[in-house]
Amino acid sequence: MEYKAYCEAVVSKGTRLFTAVLLPRDEGQFPCVVIRTPYVDALEPLSEAEICAAYLKEHVRWLERGYAIVLQHCRGRGKSEGDCIPYINEREDTRALYAWIRQQPFYNGELFLKGGSYLTSVHYCAAPFEEDIKGAIFGIQDTERYNICYRNGFLKKGLHGNWYVGMYKAKSKMKKHYTKGSFETLPLSAFTETVFGESVADFDEMLRSPRPTDPFWQTHNGGADARGATDHVNFPVLFTTGFYDLYTGGIFDMWHAMSAESRARCALLVSPYDHGDSFNEATGYAFPKGRRKEGFGADHEIDWLDAIRKGSKPPVPPGKVTYYNLFANCWQTDDFAQPDAALSLPLGKASVSYTYNPFDPPRFKGGLSCNFGGSAFQDPPNARHDIISVYTAPFERDTQVKGKMSATLRVCSDCEDTCFYVRVSIAKERGDFGLRDDITSLCYQLGDYAPGTAVDLRFSFDEHAFLIKKGERLRVDIASANAEHYVRHTNKKGLYSEQATAKIAHNTVYLQHSLLTVPIEEK
Repeated sequence: MEYKAYCEAVVSKGTRLFTAVLLPRDEGQFPCVVIRTPYVDALEPLSEAEICAAYLKEHVRWLERGYAIVLQHCRGRGKSEGDCIPYINEREDTRALYAWIRQQPFYNGELFLKGGSYLTSVHYCAAPFEEDIKGAIFGIQDTERYNICYRNGFLKKGLHGNWYVGMYKAKSKMKKHYTKGSFETLPLSAFTETVFGESVADFDEMLRSPRPTDPFWQTHNGGADARGATDHVNFPVLFTTGFYDLYTGGIFDMWHAMSAESRARCALLVSPYDHGDSFNEATGYAFPKGRRKEGFGADHEIDWLDAIRKGSKPPVPPGKVTYYNLFANCWQTDDFAQPDAALSLPLGKASVSYTYNPFDPPRFKGGLSCNFGGSAFQDPPNARHDIISVYTAPFERDTQVKGKMSATLRVCSDCEDTCFYVRVSIAKERGDFGLRDDITSLCYQLGDYAPGTAVDLRFSFDEHAFLIKKGERLRVDIASANAEHYVRHTNKKGLYSEQATAKIAHNTVYLQHSLLTVPIEEK
């Protein structure tokens, strides 16, 4: 008997959403794996039969294990009707799909949610979850919408900015007046009118809301529906990410925010790679058995659901973090608690001044854990006049770093506000490999600033685990922009999106009063 596949139109808010149903060979009712995706525009010209054939080939391993697959194209993508406006309709559309499945003859009373990145967000938007949801695989996405858009008040143009432009009304014939430089528009409040030829309420309000405490983030358009979706889940979830994912820090925040009872039934699996669990061979490392499927098998996601349904051994231990220890080249499992021990590494013995010109800002390679691009080997140290590069002393012994590194910079500027950016890399024989970055401004962190005053700024880096070998050094780059991934600072005080001009800043870093703090595990 052949696998069965057919297509339906599930109606949500009057819009027909293309939905493919894949069923195992046997007759009867089945546990249903639910997937909703916007990344299907290439399928639009295909016939329903061709789409079903492609999906059957892709999901045959799930069908062999007895799972039905229900796969829907998000509103305004692929074969679905309507306009795609990121996030705005996902709560209603996702809940409508759940309700439709519950009325189907193949539904056995068990729903399992599956997604990665935006495909996970659509499920978060549907929280709180109902009793027939028995398990989930939630990959490479956290529940805090602010983290998608900003870091410490700086718009992640290398993540949400470029991605949103591509998503917005993707199937319409809209002419988008967009280039990579569009996010340098001043004032940025004109962005949607300039790029789309129409104002976009959610994006415009997001631009006016650079702080997580701004009211926008408590609204539907600001992601309030998804916030805390996993804090008290009553079913096992396999969370996946990578140390160079877009949302590493947010996913660790989610993990720690879960109730002890919920966390005990879930697991977090962290690879050494990026958003796609991959790396660029020209710019990155190939870690032995580093991909999740290499470490835990191509079917580890199915194995997770089987462990829930059949009591078999799960691919990773529940209640724990299983992660790849970079440069030690091994997988480990523990609570991933922040170590008590730490090294405070001085950054120099003098002060260094430089001119920051927002019309010619520096850029860095690799988005690390906050933007697209993963990690990469860096340009040579002090590659520009406005980048300060310093190296730590060589480590005297092998040192295991684990947890959140931090830094303190003592700085001064002649402007009422400006930016400081810190990037940490590890010096390897092949080059300096990016580890982490953080960004902030004087007024974002301090509230107000008097030009000419020396102040301390604190930087906190997302979780990591890596081995520094004896004789190796860390490199710290300090600048006032990373224009590849974040909007540049104008050196003016106030709401960035409303600023129409910029000016040059003269900034100083007092290296003798600045430190990098590295959490270490002592043997």
